[in-house]
Amino acid sequence: MPASPKRALRPISSKRNLLPRPARGTRRLDLAARLKARAGALRGRVERREAFVEAVREANASLDPRKVAEWMVRQAQGWVPAPCWVVIAHDVNGHLNVLADAGLVPSLGPSLWSAANWVMRHGAEFLSGDLAKDSRGGPGSIGSAIALPLTCRNRSVGALVCLDSQASRSTPAMGPSLVMSLRLLLEPSAIALDNALALQRAEALSVTDELTRLSNSRYLNQVLRRETKRCQRNGSPLSLLFLDLDSFKSVNDAHGHLAGSKVLMEAAAVIRGCARETDVVARFGGDEFTLLLPDTNVEGAVQVAERIRDRLRASRFLASDGLSVRQTVSIGVATLQPDKPRTADELMKAADMAMYRVKASGKDGIYVSEEGL
Repeated sequence: MPASPKRALRPISSKRNLLPRPARGTRRLDLAARLKARAGALRGRVERREAFVEAVREANASLDPRKVAEWMVRQAQGWVPAPCWVVIAHDVNGHLNVLADAGLVPSLGPSLWSAANWVMRHGAEFLSGDLAKDSRGGPGSIGSAIALPLTCRNRSVGALVCLDSQASRSTPAMGPSLVMSLRLLLEPSAIALDNALALQRAEALSVTDELTRLSNSRYLNQVLRRETKRCQRNGSPLSLLFLDLDSFKSVNDAHGHLAGSKVLMEAAAVIRGCARETDVVARFGGDEFTLLLPDTNVEGAVQVAERIRDRLRASRFLASDGLSVRQTVSIGVATLQPDKPRTADELMKAADMAMYRVKASGKDGIYVSEEGL
């Protein structure tokens, strides 16, 4: 499995170190020494039948991947005291992400990704006493690490990683029996995590356009109805943009449908880049797109429409294929005013009709609905 790209570190826990500080004048045992001191007790703990039953019960208590991961971190903290424990797994987009952590700080980021990527590629335990001197450690890696694969159905779905910024005098060691016991104990948790992630991916796909990765019309309709009610309840404006690419059919005719699909993907990225995080950007169907703009009046909506029009005009599509295809867009704008109650369908119809007014008048422009919404 290829290494996943390193992503920005966003620790979930607010506490930097959940372990007690050593008393003054005492030297803190390094990670390898702590594992050695705990190995016998740890093996006895994880080999208990009750531990396996608890793992099955607790890991399956939630369908939220983060809650499953948080339970795993809490368990691991009782196995070996360490400044940092982390669970990572692939998100809905296939990237490795932190699902839960205790004590993760940015300086441990390179160490985390070095250990996690190695485990995901090899599906085996990773133990290093000094990542700065370890050939498996990437640039910036420090300290010592223990990383355990979360294996489900003969594949690695994630990793449980233990980190200490202090290097160990020796490499942390686990005997074969302890390794086997940990694998057996972690398997129910890995299965629960994989099931929760699969459900999350299915839920995301149900409201996501498969080609452009924007929201689909089903999700748009759900949010549009909710935001229409909120607009009327809170007295805030709500705007909707309806977009249609002007010359998309000519792309399919000249270069084929595969090229047309790539143009839709590239156009979707441009449109998404013009929106705020709170806006809903959706592919309505074919070469039509919509933007739902909460708390946005007519003037604000027109500014967004102008930004989209200008950026699409300036873009050259299919450049990676050695082409330079241009696209313009027709945009209809409709705004729902809280003092004039209207339905979600009326707002959609007004924006759609405004878009067709642009089409009828020569395309490549913006028209604001005059229906008094």
